[in-house]
Amino acid sequence: MGKEMTPQAAMVPVERPEALVGATYKIKPPTSEHALYVTINDIVVDEGTPQEQQRPFEMLVNSKNMDHFQWVVALTRMISLVFRTASTPEGQKSIDLTKLVEELRSVFDPRGGYFKRGGKYAASIVAEIGDCIEQHLVYIGLLQKPELDEHQQKLIAEKRAQYEARTGKAAPKAGASI
Repeated sequence: MGKEMTPQAAMVPVERPEALVGATYKIKPPTSEHALYVTINDIVVDEGTPQEQQRPFEMLVNSKNMDHFQWVVALTRMISLVFRTASTPEGQKSIDLTKLVEELRSVFDPRGGYFKRGGKYAASIVAEIGDCIEQHLVYIGLLQKPELDEHQQKLIAEKRAQYEARTGKAAPKAGASI
């Protein structure tokens, strides 16, 4: 018989290696003078095996805006802890990071959200941090980019045709800089 896993044993964070690779994402809400820079560093688990995988390990946020300092530090520490427990050695139950993204996206600013560059609505800065995490999960291959359903594709095609008819020029493709 194998060793029984206790809940405490399943939640033991992985130790931080000397060096990590990562990516930095810029959040610039129109409601703030300064941007926030979200850095997500990754660890490689099962290195050198067919199961080798890059997983988020820690999140750091930097900004000149000191108004957000307390909650940003608290949030980054909690998310880093979730990342570390989600990067557990093989055989331990892993945490579904999409649930983390959903929870962050469900946070609404009581003053109302804002539209980001490109016209996408952000309910709050916290929700936008959730967007950064999802973008990173897609970038490292842990999450597939969500596909638009038929109705959404049809609506976008109609809006693109209306734009092109109105302006006489081709509409920018999704993800292109405006």
